[in-house]
Amino acid sequence: MKTLRLYILLVGMIISATAMAQMPRMVLNDINGNKVQTDTLGTGGQPVIIDFFATWCKPCNRELSAISEVYKEWQEETGVRLVAVSIDQAQNIHKVKPLVDENEWPFEQILLDPNSDLKRGLGIQMIPYVLIIDGKGNIVYRHNGYTDGAEEELIEKIREIQGK
Repeated sequence: MKTLRLYILLVGMIISATAMAQMPRMVLNDINGNKVQTDTLGTGGQPVIIDFFATWCKPCNRELSAISEVYKEWQEETGVRLVAVSIDQAQNIHKVKPLVDENEWPFEQILLDPNSDLKRGLGIQMIPYVLIIDGKGNIVYRHNGYTDGAEEELIEKIREIQGK
């Protein structure tokens, strides 16, 4: 019985810690060369989806394209923003902007994480990987992998956060 209580207590602590995690403080460049401080991404009052991808990752590209198709509607309904973070290594960074332009991805920012510092700082192992930040800077949702239609789960989580 003590073991079960201890287990439940530990699981609760892990869930609480994960739910209230904050973005690590780092500075990344966006695809236009501007510096962006990562711990400020989700502090504007509106939820933010942060999607980690790479140009060579087919599921990542499918996910971003699927979100792109409904992104304007999501913004109108919830005010959500999307920040995509490329983990392409330095020698492949030149491929990111052409991919974004070719797909006409309308997202707020495309950040570059060529050394995977942010990815590592968040404990991300595989991509695609999505975080939702609640607008106060708290990471409230994490998901890795992509299957067709999974973007619907994202908007449902956003609505949940906003109490809609």
